[in-house]
Amino acid sequence: MLRRDLLLPLALAGALLSSAGAEPLKLAGFDDMSCQAWIKSRDDAEQRARYVVWVRGFLSGHNYVNRSQQVSAISGGTVEQYVNRYCSEKPQGNFGDAAQRLSDQFSGRNAPITK
Repeated sequence: MLRRDLLLPLALAGALLSSAGAEPLKLAGFDDMSCQAWIKSRDDAEQRARYVVWVRGFLSGHNYVNRSQQVSAISGGTVEQYVNRYCSEKPQGNFGDAAQRLSDQFSGRNAPITK
């Protein structure tokens, strides 16, 4: 069952995806969405779980907006492995970008959403 403190990130992710277009995507998430924060959360199971749930909420938002190109069911472990790999390759990046790339790859689109 989802905890109440995780519902807001899920709702925000869906709302954010509905506004995809020419404007840069403004992610409403954690104060620190850096890959460095993701990497540091490796030893904090509770924080890591929050980050994984946020990414899965982002993917649910993608599915809500793009019903013809939905992301298949993705486990928390798959999300974690993907973001770990993304952040090891782009340590100065942020895991919000990893969530976007994950939706691109797992929806079969293999390209960012364009208007």
